[in-house]
Parts: sequence; C-alpha cells; structure tokens
Amino acid sequence: MKRLLLLTALIILAMFSLADARVKVKGRGNNMTFDPDSVSPSVRPSLDLLSRKCVKCHSMEWTVIAIQTGRAPITGQPFDKQAVKAYGIKMLRKPNTDMSKQEIREIVILLNHLIDENRK
Repeated sequence: MKRLLLLTALIILAMFSLADARVKVKGRGNNMTFDPDSVSPSVRPSLDLLSRKCVKCHSMEWTVIAIQTGRAPITGQPFDKQAVKAYGIKMLRKPNTDMSKQEIREIVILLNHLIDENRK
C-alpha cells in the first residue's frame, strides 16, 4: 500500500514539474514580475507601462499568476483574451486608474501577447 501511495505521489510530482510556463518571471511574492528579457521587444514598452500603472491597485504577482495559470487569482474565473478585454473595459470605467484609453489598449495587447506566449 505504501509503495502504491509513493508511486502515485511521484507520478503527480512528475506531471507538475513538466508544466513549464513559457513566460519567464523574476522574484517571488509581491516582488514577482515578468522578466523583460523573455518578452518580445515589440511589447517591452507596454510591460514597463504595466509595471508602473497596474501596481497602484494590486501587485504584479496577481497578473503573473493569472497569465501562468489562466485563472484570475482572486475570483478563480478564467483569465483569457475575453477576460482581458473585460478587465480593460473595467479599467476604463474606474475613476482613479490614471490611465488613458491608449495605455489600457497597450496593456490589453501585452496581456493577450503574454497569454499566447504562455500557451506555446
């Protein structure tokens, strides 16, 4: 019985260790962020924008976890391109985001790019 349990645990660990996110991150916890070197140069300015603007209300850890897992960390809802668009609209409607429509558009494009890269 112990061998069966050990074998099952090893198989589960092997399966999870094979899951490798394509988008590289740096740091842990509240200091977690996307590694700029692993992001396409065409969207790097948007990554800087994301790092400056979005952390005013929540940590980058939330965004990284959402991209890596495909689930919003607080609600557990799917975090896909449709959800990214909905979050963009939500940010447009919030009075204190300090973000223009163009900035939100750039961040939505970046998040969609990161979702695509993570799926590879």
